[in-house]
Amino acid sequence: MAVNEKLLLAVLDEIRPNLQADGGDMEYHGVDEDGVVSLELTGHCAGCPMSQLTLSMGIERIVKEHVPGVTRVVAINDMGGGNMADLYDEYAPF
Repeated sequence: MAVNEKLLLAVLDEIRPNLQADGGDMEYHGVDEDGVVSLELTGHCAGCPMSQLTLSMGIERIVKEHVPGVTRVVAINDMGGGNMADLYDEYAPF
């Protein structure tokens, strides 16, 4: 089932003020053919230890409830589009 992207964006816009109230935000990066929505958590959400809980029990639950076809919501790490191994190599102490 194809995801109605216009509806998805509207639902994300309804969720956004709750993240912004705590100094965070999210950027939409797309939805694939399997219904997996990719978001980047930004601001205070970007390193918050509770961000995974916010994503699964908050954002994903609401989006799946209101947008038919969404199967999952995942956070992506958009640190310059790089690979985490490259980031590690850059800061490795040896």
